[in-house]
Amino acid sequence: MIEKFELKILNGILMLLAGFLVSCADNSNTDIVTISGRQILVNDVHYIIKGICYHPVPKGSENRDFGNLTEDLSLMVDAGINTIRVYEPITDKSVLDQIQTAGLKVILGFGYNQGGNNDLRSGTFIDYVNTYKNHDAILLWELGNEYNYHPEWFDDDIKNWYNVMSKAAKLIHENDPAHPVTTAHGELPDSLALSLSENIDVWGMNVYRYDDPTTIFSEWSAISSKPMYLSEAGGDSYMTISKDGYDQGNNEKAQADANKKILNSLFSATDICSGVAMFSFTDGWWKAGNPETQDPGGWAPNSTGVPYDGTPNEEYWGIVDIDRNKKEAFIVVKEKYTDLSKNN
Repeated sequence: MIEKFELKILNGILMLLAGFLVSCADNSNTDIVTISGRQILVNDVHYIIKGICYHPVPKGSENRDFGNLTEDLSLMVDAGINTIRVYEPITDKSVLDQIQTAGLKVILGFGYNQGGNNDLRSGTFIDYVNTYKNHDAILLWELGNEYNYHPEWFDDDIKNWYNVMSKAAKLIHENDPAHPVTTAHGELPDSLALSLSENIDVWGMNVYRYDDPTTIFSEWSAISSKPMYLSEAGGDSYMTISKDGYDQGNNEKAQADANKKILNSLFSATDICSGVAMFSFTDGWWKAGNPETQDPGGWAPNSTGVPYDGTPNEEYWGIVDIDRNKKEAFIVVKEKYTDLSKNN
């Protein structure tokens, strides 16, 4: 017969063991993301990003809203998209849960200054990492978006940004070994960027080289052995002028033709490039004028390479319009992403 004292010890051990098992269940990753040479691996399987940039803002608003998420995810799955790139953290776990259930992953971006909410300046980004690092929707943590174009945000010295970025990446590595860290750099990083950013695992690049980004792959191969992907690429569906056989005004064919050529170039270089997040999923009426209407115009740094008019009409970049009607570019993306899945 077990004595009362021995029974208490046994019960204590069982309680500790149960707590340990619950803790393991809560903190285990089903999916582990790693880097091997130039490749991103998910559970040791080569992962090509067939992505889309996603910042849904309804008509008449200037704020991101996931109220249309169910329909959006259905359209993304139809298009063969496997990855969503967002520019700021998703703080509603149910949104991440829904993305995971749909079979997609997220490249989750942190900004430098977001009012002390999950940003780099305050350091609160690491709280978010620790909260969601075990969520299987996460693919990569991404630091900044084209900040190299804005030294004025960092006391007119871009080295300050690279130092902040590298320190943040190091802290993420210390807290989450299961997900690599990337950045969305404007164009090809120079030697200064690379030398000060050794803790970046994957380099994202926002690249607008007309309808053919081919040269960036050999340029990257010459300066780095790390993985890279195009964090933004594509064209808009409005022509400011008539050019190259495309008429002025709304022109879905110009966008579709450009996106087709860009994706052909990119998927011919998967030994160097780990994929793309096409810009973007839906038109953004908030970007260039009255958010109640769709307006031509807008501005983006280093954007003269936008096909085919050299002008970034910021409210016309979606592969679906704001009412979720598919544009011609949607069909192109679906064709290219589906073909890539069949061949890999």
